[in-house]
Amino acid sequence: MPFSDPLADGPAIQQASQQAIGRGVTLGTVFRLAETLRRRSLRPLLLMGYVNPLLRYGFERFARMAADAGVDGTIIPDCPLEEAGEWRRVSQQHGLANVFLMAPTTPAVRLKRIDRASTAFSYCVSVTGVTGARRGLPTSTFEFLTRVRTVARKPFVVGFGISGPDHIRALREYADGFVVGSALVPMLNGGKSRSIARNVGRYIQKLTDAAR
Repeated sequence: MPFSDPLADGPAIQQASQQAIGRGVTLGTVFRLAETLRRRSLRPLLLMGYVNPLLRYGFERFARMAADAGVDGTIIPDCPLEEAGEWRRVSQQHGLANVFLMAPTTPAVRLKRIDRASTAFSYCVSVTGVTGARRGLPTSTFEFLTRVRTVARKPFVVGFGISGPDHIRALREYADGFVVGSALVPMLNGGKSRSIARNVGRYIQKLTDAAR
């Protein structure tokens, strides 16, 4: 979901958000896209974005429209667990899952709370900082995921900087899934739709093969 101040995102997604807003993309646009995707696929569909648009819409209205569009849940990076009480209540009433974030700086006690509060899985931020493709992963990422594994009872995925098959092969024993965003965004710019879809599909296939 594009937002004017995507504070957790790096240049690729910042630029994509600005372009989307400049071309008139709204939450209504996102819901219509979700409806189209839901008619074509039964795969889980999550919306990721920031809390301010939800507040402007109103939690009740947003949750109802998301559920009606076939959305399964949300990832809201700037809505921490401690401030998410009302959103958790409303989203649960509409059958929407919540995915909360864990960071390398998160203490064990809070990791446990996030694990319990996340509906099906949690999202581990691989490094402190913003999103963006990176060449390598620091040793601290592996240490962090090992620490999460000792306390988490639900599955967890890892994102921020995951950009290629090598990253996934290195981390597949440490996490249950992967989030790849910034590496894909530049592939969506320019060219014909079918060519873009084909290139993105090939890239995702490489990532999927690496995860096996």
